[in-house]
Amino acid sequence: MRQYSADLTPPWKKPKPVPEVPAEPGLVVEEPGTGFCGAVIRCEAGTVTLEDRFGKLRVFPMEPRGFLLEGRVVTLVRPTSSTPVRPTRTASGSVAVPGARARVARAGRIYVEGRHDAELVEKVWGDDLRIEGVVVEYLEGVDDLPSIVAEFAPGPDARLGVLVDHLVPGSKESRIAASVTSEHSLVVGHPYIDIWEAVKPSSLGIDAWPRVPHGQDWKTGVCKALGWPSENTGAVWQAILKRVNSYKDLEPELLGRVEELIDFVTA
Repeated sequence: MRQYSADLTPPWKKPKPVPEVPAEPGLVVEEPGTGFCGAVIRCEAGTVTLEDRFGKLRVFPMEPRGFLLEGRVVTLVRPTSSTPVRPTRTASGSVAVPGARARVARAGRIYVEGRHDAELVEKVWGDDLRIEGVVVEYLEGVDDLPSIVAEFAPGPDARLGVLVDHLVPGSKESRIAASVTSEHSLVVGHPYIDIWEAVKPSSLGIDAWPRVPHGQDWKTGVCKALGWPSENTGAVWQAILKRVNSYKDLEPELLGRVEELIDFVTA
């Protein structure tokens, strides 16, 4: 006797099969029900997290035929464990360029005030700076900045950018900055007494940075107020730095100034 399938749905009514696509980080898809379009950040437990171009995150179930890829209906599936996962963004939020080689260093430079400042800039903007060929060096304070700038001799092909701590109107730092700023040299700064303050308190699990009485060493005062070991502020800074994973852990007042310097030096 002839064998019949248990499925009696006419062929023309059956949904056409759609491709299954691994939800690799960075894959840009659209969820048609909401119109939300974004890049895959992660997938877990039957869900996928998308991030749109404004940084907004949404979690969606990975249902069959649940997404659009370049206008085509697809089914997202979890990537296999053997699939390499590459970051799609650098720590600064820029688009990552896997395998990109560092550019030959420019003549232009960015100077920052202190070793801790240099380490923070390297951690968040290091990938971007290597691609652009920008070298960051640190200064031991800004008192000698006029002579340092004069020796550097900024020009059209060798621009100089300087990041200064606690650059507020009427301060010593602001007067020095004004004296060396020119067409080919730019001095900008953040309002914080120390670069530590540019790290968001929420990223460190504290409510706020404590106020330190005038005349007291700021780092030491902060450590004492928070119960951190004050005898080795260098070790405390390394612990702080480990909690900084991306630009999202930093205050906007620092982010804007560093981006401004990178744009200036690479213009």
